[in-house]
Amino acid sequence: MLVDTHCHLAMMVKRSWQKDRFDPAIHMPEIESIVHQAAVLDVGKIITVATTLPDSLDSIFIAQKIAGVFATVGIHPCDYTSEWKNDFAQIKKLVCNKKENKIVGIGETGLDFYHKPFNKQKQIDVFRAHIELSLEYNLPLVIHVRESVDDVLRVLGEYKKEVGGVFHCFCQSKEVARTIIDWGMYIGIGGPITYPKNEYLRELIREIGLERIVLETDAPFLPPQQFRGKRNHPQYIPLIAQAIADIKGIKKAVVADATTKNVERLFGISHG
Repeated sequence: MLVDTHCHLAMMVKRSWQKDRFDPAIHMPEIESIVHQAAVLDVGKIITVATTLPDSLDSIFIAQKIAGVFATVGIHPCDYTSEWKNDFAQIKKLVCNKKENKIVGIGETGLDFYHKPFNKQKQIDVFRAHIELSLEYNLPLVIHVRESVDDVLRVLGEYKKEVGGVFHCFCQSKEVARTIIDWGMYIGIGGPITYPKNEYLRELIREIGLERIVLETDAPFLPPQQFRGKRNHPQYIPLIAQAIADIKGIKKAVVADATTKNVERLFGISHG
């Protein structure tokens, strides 16, 4: 079995993921179809990752309705507002019932200094709130890093070896990989591993063990090379597993087994 550890199911079915509201009556049949299509290709579990309070509520709703789907809750560094503390208080209430709500992680959180304008200190404040929530409820972080790796490491370094989590869409250096692996964190690998320009990322995969890698799509974003320009999909997880297998010169089944066991350790999601 394979696991997609980072997917945005609600975004996949909305015409405008930034503006449209999730409507269960309209959108759930398509989400159920997406999950089924992935399951046919042995992607047996999916974590749908939230970026706002409304998205957190949608992710929980989807997870509660579909076996094999789990949720994270949080506020993306590009999506916090002046009301973020009120939103975060509501998110904390959701985490209080993490088992009932099928919540397995906190995020997507982190720092993004690519999208301008941005308020660096506010992003750090929001990030810290997520870190402390993850520690309070013993849940891993799903960490977004874009043109901000030094500050992400600086903030995380204050909690190193206390907090767990995954660097989503890892695209940093070998040195960063070694640092976060030493802290007990995981590396999320998705479609970018197949992009021609990313030889540095393939070289990293050659050098590190499977024991700290999890698979992800970030659907509907960042599809594998052969689907560039199209919507990404959890059913493409086997392509990511095969790419890693080819890079390391091993069988895809070995990648599937190792990365799924990593998911169990990190997110507490069992094989069954």
